[in-house]
Amino acid sequence: MSLAFGKCFDPSGTVHGVPTYPWRMAPDGLATRRQLRARGLRPGGQRIAAQVMRLTRRRGIARVAYLYRITAAKPIRPMTPAKWAAHHAAMTARRTCPNCKTDAGYVIPTSLGMCVPCAYPPHHDSPKEGAR
Repeated sequence: MSLAFGKCFDPSGTVHGVPTYPWRMAPDGLATRRQLRARGLRPGGQRIAAQVMRLTRRRGIARVAYLYRITAAKPIRPMTPAKWAAHHAAMTARRTCPNCKTDAGYVIPTSLGMCVPCAYPPHHDSPKEGAR
């Protein structure tokens, strides 16, 4: 058994406080949030049942994903018309340039704070060719 595997294997939870398994070695019946979502489920307020842990190659940082019981998971809540309207309004606000007030057709980069044409306008200062 490798040292990294040994640090990540604690099925009783004595070291980490919660049962811990190495990456991709969790027992059946447990799933991460993303795995639950793929099945149309959500944790539904249940406590963390276990965790999977992986040590990175650089600096030995531990990556952790929490696991929930599939049997205790609840179905996801459907989107209501009001939620869809709020989502549409939020996305419209993210696509609208605050400078020229037009819909850019893409989410405005936060690094620019405005659409690309407003951030980098074409320069017409250069002298025309042939004019002397």
